[in-house]
Amino acid sequence: MLFFRRSIKRYLLRLRQIEKRRMGAHRNSPKSKKMKANTLKSLLELDSMYRRRSSEHYGILSLISHCSYTSTFVDPSESPSLQCLKRDKLIKLLSLLKPMRDGPCLPDEVLSPLFSMIQDHLFRRLPPPSTSILLDEDDLIATPAATWPHLQPVYDILLCLVTNMEPKTLGEYIKDSFILNLLALFKSDDVRERESLKKLYHQIYSKFHGSRSFMRKAMNDVFLHYTFEGDEKHAGIGDLLEILGTIINGFSVPLKEEHRLLLMRVLMPLHRPKGMQAYHKQLAYCVHQFVEKEPVLGVAVVSGILRYWPTTNCHKEIVLIGELGDLVENMETEEYKAIALPLCKRITKCFNSQNSQVAERALYMWNNERFVKMALQAEAVEEVLSVVVEGMEENVRGHWSKSVRQLTHSVKEMLVEMEPVLYARCLVQLDHRHLEAEAEAETKRKQRWERVEMAAKLNQFILESLRSGLPD
Repeated sequence: MLFFRRSIKRYLLRLRQIEKRRMGAHRNSPKSKKMKANTLKSLLELDSMYRRRSSEHYGILSLISHCSYTSTFVDPSESPSLQCLKRDKLIKLLSLLKPMRDGPCLPDEVLSPLFSMIQDHLFRRLPPPSTSILLDEDDLIATPAATWPHLQPVYDILLCLVTNMEPKTLGEYIKDSFILNLLALFKSDDVRERESLKKLYHQIYSKFHGSRSFMRKAMNDVFLHYTFEGDEKHAGIGDLLEILGTIINGFSVPLKEEHRLLLMRVLMPLHRPKGMQAYHKQLAYCVHQFVEKEPVLGVAVVSGILRYWPTTNCHKEIVLIGELGDLVENMETEEYKAIALPLCKRITKCFNSQNSQVAERALYMWNNERFVKMALQAEAVEEVLSVVVEGMEENVRGHWSKSVRQLTHSVKEMLVEMEPVLYARCLVQLDHRHLEAEAEAETKRKQRWERVEMAAKLNQFILESLRSGLPD
């Protein structure tokens, strides 16, 4: 309280000094009576304006002093009535700041304690995460924070300041350390808090042009730590990717090398963590933005997805197949030729999967006209179709799921109708490979039996030799 009283006294003293200087300057200047009357009138208006502002600022400082203490909401000794009173004070403080649309005329004597109060409330130690990010995004359970009734008006106050005040005025308070502390809050389990953080972070990015590079780098550090340091309990990766998606949307073409590195070194490795499906929608949007701006990046993106393909996670396989389908829609034929064979090999392995959902999702890729058209126009079309035909015949002969077999029959009929000669040639080659494989397997079987018989004869010879050497 002593700090706030001193701040108010300093602020009132400063206003009086300014008023005296103005009045002295007008008193010494040679003006007419009319001008003196107008000057006196303007001074009276200024005096009333300063008094009104000083009373407003006194009220703001008084509210800040009442809201400076923080509550844990878990200590039984804390008074619920005081907590409610404090929330009312915060809401009243917000109501005083909101009408200042032309920019709040807040001096440092007010901004300094105001930002101290904001930081004391927001930059706190978060509880251990309780949501499981291994679930799908729609299944995530929000954990409401007990402190949210007090945090919400504080976030609104900060957003009001950032929106209405000039960046030069706030630059002394919103520094790099402040931005890093905001990023740390994205780990909060409370969806409402992360929504407020998204609005606030995006508003800071749009107004503080000098901090944009640092803000992008700080976000990249969060993504890299999540991917490579095992920090897989971060609940706000999807929210940060949503912010990044709007930033990428504003990148100019041709892309800078820094932006291409962001795609390949930061975004593509985010396909690797096992909880990827929780934020895949936002990640796919970011990647899609890059490919739309420079279609030639589609080859590197598809290759990166294939590199990080899961081996035992069926849910990840389903969402990645969908992402590949969307990427193919925006690729040119020349770019597709470079990845046609590895892509079709992966899709074939997927529709041979024993998980029926993965198999059906992979087979539905052949309903994509552009995918089929480019697959049949690839330079190595015979090699590509040979892989596909082998996978389809394997499904038809022995897949356990009836729906997968029926869907495979439909895709097979479509390919036979589109390329009857090539499909027949692939079948002949497949039969030939099967015969060769059977012959090779038979040869290996005979060789193994010969080794077994040779070992049996050798053992028999040794036993007979030992018996003949024994005395009667």
